[in-house]
Amino acid sequence: MEQIHKRFTTAQVKALLKGYLEKNLERREVEEILGIGKARFFSLLKEYRDDPEGFSVKYRRSSRARIPEGWEKGIAHALHEEKELIDDPTLPVTCYNYSAIRDRLAGWGIEVSLPTIISRARELGCYRPRKSKQAHDREVVTAAVGALIQHDASHHRWSPYAEEPWALLTSLDDFSRLILYADFWAAETSWAHISAAEGLVRTFGIPLRYYVDSLSVFRYVRTRDSVWRKHVALTDDVDPQWKKVMRVLGVEVVYALSPLSTTALIVTFSTR
Repeated sequence: MEQIHKRFTTAQVKALLKGYLEKNLERREVEEILGIGKARFFSLLKEYRDDPEGFSVKYRRSSRARIPEGWEKGIAHALHEEKELIDDPTLPVTCYNYSAIRDRLAGWGIEVSLPTIISRARELGCYRPRKSKQAHDREVVTAAVGALIQHDASHHRWSPYAEEPWALLTSLDDFSRLILYADFWAAETSWAHISAAEGLVRTFGIPLRYYVDSLSVFRYVRTRDSVWRKHVALTDDVDPQWKKVMRVLGVEVVYALSPLSTTALIVTFSTR
């Protein structure tokens, strides 16, 4: 419905409100004529009572106060700091966190709204549209908790203050989709993966199967013979230390077809 000032003059609205105050018109009649609700009616009535002579229904555009120049510089500084993280290929940061920027600015005494920050981000080239997430259509292949544990590691410089990348070891239960283990290690070693399995077993019990890739920590894979070297042991003829531990525990080991399959899956669920 069109606004009142587009359908009635100030004099007409004044006459209707005056008629209500003089008890010549009912409230519902005035509301029906003006096409407004109860809340809007009493808002207009209050304005009319407070200043009958100065009352007007003409549209008044209120311009917001300009942001101080010092605040503008603070917003730009915070956005460029975030952009440095996005542009750093060694960090697993792919999108801007404007809510975190707003909180950081509040700590600096700069109180601005989220739309304002996003508007400045567009102007300064510190904006990247969020990619639409594809629905994860992988079916659960187990029928009980602990039937299959998906275990993998991901290497990143997880913090902008870190000088070197860390290995994030994660273990995901296939049925419940719960992350049963997650911890950072300085290096991805056999001992790190054995310790990860120990932490999971001590907390949740022994699973039936582990799903891992074909990293040398988990599996011995014979490479192709060459003119210079002749291999004697075939694939899986030798058990690495981690697999020996699994054999002692009675846990079956299942290998992924590619080294990236488990990584992509675990990272997807660990970021939800």
